[in-house]
Amino acid sequence: MLKEEIRILYKKRRREISVTQKEKLEDLMLIQFQKLFIDIEGVIMTYAPIDSMNEYNPYLIEEYCFFKNESVQLAYPVVDFVTDTLKVFLIKDETDFAKNIYGIEEPIGATEIKPSYIKIMFVPLLAFDSNGYRVGYGKGYYDKLLSFCNPNLIKIGFSFFEDVIIDDINNFDKKIDYCITPNKIYQF
Repeated sequence: MLKEEIRILYKKRRREISVTQKEKLEDLMLIQFQKLFIDIEGVIMTYAPIDSMNEYNPYLIEEYCFFKNESVQLAYPVVDFVTDTLKVFLIKDETDFAKNIYGIEEPIGATEIKPSYIKIMFVPLLAFDSNGYRVGYGKGYYDKLLSFCNPNLIKIGFSFFEDVIIDDINNFDKKIDYCITPNKIYQF
């Protein structure tokens, strides 16, 4: 399938997941994440889910990371509409958030850091394939950001669904290292 077809289909499939089903799926995904053999350390870049898209909420995973290593730091992306890129901001417990024009919560008054400081990145997605390529919302923000990250960065996606076939991968698309689903860990 082409990315645009995948976007339409998987937005629809996610909207069909009830609140109760979503909570169960997220619990199962936490169990899968706990099976990963990665060092949980340093800066972890996460994201605020888009509620209107019934997007996976990484909150449980973030809490687990703090349980495993209380010294981890969380960072969030902020869209720079001038350069059409993502910037990375380190947050603290007292950091406030506000919605941007896409309806995504972003930190306010946080400290910007270089993307190269990130050790683990939670990458949002609508779907993924068996080679580690993902389909996002189509703006290319994460693919651009990944070009500036450390090559040893661990990139993790989360999907309520299993892998698909993406027919229109291009040179700008960046792979993730893992995708966590309710039933399986995909490693690429």
